[in-house]
Amino acid sequence: MSQTLPKTKSFRWKKTSLQLLDQRLLPQKTVWITCKTWQSVASATREMVVRGAPAIGCAAAYGVVLAAKQKQIPQALKGLLAARPTAVNLQWALERMEKIHNNFGMQNADCGIKEDINKKNQKSEIAALEAEAIAIETEDRLSNQSMGRLGSDLLPQNAIVMTICNTGSLATAGLGTAFGVIWSAHHAGKLKHVYALETRPYLQGSRLTAYELQQEKIPFELITDSMAAHLMKTEKISAILVGADRIAANGDTANKIGTYSLAVLAQHHEIPFYVVAPWSTVDLRTPTGQQIPIEERSTKEVLEVQGKSIAPKGARARHPAFDVTPSILIRAIVTDRGVVKPPFSNNLRLQHYRGPFSTLHS
Repeated sequence: MSQTLPKTKSFRWKKTSLQLLDQRLLPQKTVWITCKTWQSVASATREMVVRGAPAIGCAAAYGVVLAAKQKQIPQALKGLLAARPTAVNLQWALERMEKIHNNFGMQNADCGIKEDINKKNQKSEIAALEAEAIAIETEDRLSNQSMGRLGSDLLPQNAIVMTICNTGSLATAGLGTAFGVIWSAHHAGKLKHVYALETRPYLQGSRLTAYELQQEKIPFELITDSMAAHLMKTEKISAILVGADRIAANGDTANKIGTYSLAVLAQHHEIPFYVVAPWSTVDLRTPTGQQIPIEERSTKEVLEVQGKSIAPKGARARHPAFDVTPSILIRAIVTDRGVVKPPFSNNLRLQHYRGPFSTLHS
């Protein structure tokens, strides 16, 4: 493939600030928000300025760098984690940053409390935290490329695929997860067409995925979520490709609301259902999907579309932002460490110990 980078990017680190592309305004407007404090990063994460599990993990890491300059790392670790509870990448990134901070804490304790030494150590800590945040971003970008290649290999020639939500460069530091597979297959000449679900209620599919597909000149059509079953029945869909916000030890997978429905439909129509996510999304500490916290977002996103009411005044609504797909419905999980197939309870743990680039199956 001659091209190695996507045309869009969700965040930019500027040494003294983190710039976030405001994804709430896409595709109509392109606006960058500058965050100079960890509080502004947490707020932007909570309010969906930045979204996508890998991207919010990267943003949180840079938020900790800003917190170090504010001398508020403990507060930042807690506040950033609370911003989005479902995506495990956020916790994973913060744990890496906390480890760096704790190492410097022990060094400071050994040095006593001399002011000149503390200032020097703070400067060194900020540099170390920044290096770790950059490493997290770089690793995610390389991870995207690996998943793209591995997932593309699973698709047939002239593949027609279906996807939900947004899993591209707006949700990650690189090509994307499920979108990265689409991107790689397209550039390998294997992809014929993409059906992108609009992804109600927040419309990440129609606002963001369609935008990225258009930017990359990948052939696609946008469909409503309720059209998926009909098209699985009438079109020759090769595979369903989805991302993940958390994968439990048994393979149960939390992703954008509507993913579970797609998996059930895919099984009925005998279409391979692939989850694509970096290894940092695999949470072996969570036994099954029942233990994954499901974020409930504002019901305004159900009752309104871009601020305009679509329901009777006084109507009540629910908005669970994610659902959990049982592992029994998943054909394979594509990670940067390799393609993992059932039985997931066994093979995810084996992959954890074996490390990268092996395909595990029953």
